Amino acid sequence: MVDPLSDVIRLLRPRAVFTKGISGAGAWAVRYTEFGHPSFCAVTEGRCRLLVDGEAPMTLEAGDFVLLPATPGFTLSGFQPATPRLIDPHAAPAPAHEVRHGDPAGPADVRMLGGHFLFESPDAALLVTLLPALVHVRGVDRLTTVLRLLGEEAQADRDGQDLVMFRLIEVLLVEALRSVPGQQAAPGLLRGLADPRVAAAMRGMHGDPAQSWTIARLAKASGMSRSAFFDRFTRAVGLPPMEYLMAWRMALAKQLLRRRDIPLDAVAEKVGYRSASTFSTAFRRHAGESPGRYARRAGLAAA
Repeated sequence: MVDPLSDVIRLLRPRAVFTKGISGAGAWAVRYTEFGHPSFCAVTEGRCRLLVDGEAPMTLEAGDFVLLPATPGFTLSGFQPATPRLIDPHAAPAPAHEVRHGDPAGPADVRMLGGHFLFESPDAALLVTLLPALVHVRGVDRLTTVLRLLGEEAQADRDGQDLVMFRLIEVLLVEALRSVPGQQAAPGLLRGLADPRVAAAMRGMHGDPAQSWTIARLAKASGMSRSAFFDRFTRAVGLPPMEYLMAWRMALAKQLLRRRDIPLDAVAEKVGYRSASTFSTAFRRHAGESPGRYARRAGLAAA
């Protein structure tokens, strides 16, 4: 079966970067400025407060997991009054041991495993808009297990470490996102997939991007009239159907162009364009540069 969620995560190309133990005791609060990259934490003991910019404040408890795909500014604190200490995640050095907030000697009121990673996709900003801004999951043991494995692997120095951490981050993302009730999610990928009629169109686009899709064909695949389908898809996904299709095709095209072993006309055909010139025009309009220049620049960056 075509799986748009797995497709998007594969194209995001997550790479593990950093994990750490975090604890807090007594009166403490830290304010992290906007980071922009994905970050996560899992509470293993105790409780704390989390206030993410633009979201309602929440209490995190043991067994809770939080994922921020684009990590805006946030404040993390205990339950005693404290002035937040400002931290710039771009400038803060990576600690070698557990990070302690508050009383350095007292027993910990909360313990967490946290970290961040990067999306290597050049279309990460667009694809991340299809994901929830905040994922808060409670009591999912599988997530805690994956995080524990991720922390152990990060501390080890073994052959194949990069590949193992890459796969664990993929599993972490899938497990976190599939734990979110799609009907309650904000407009985006999860809400679209939770609607059987919208999901039918999304699977069609992902399964056969070279197809000459039109609103009429997508509506027929969903068993709806064109106007009803357009409105329902746009409300669920947050993008009109053809705009979503264009974004998906261009993300695939960039992946193919980075390989540099596929002729331009073959790339065009694989993403639904009848000629290289038509594809080049669409790609330039989307990416701001020609496919050839993009491929060369991507090749230099990889080198």
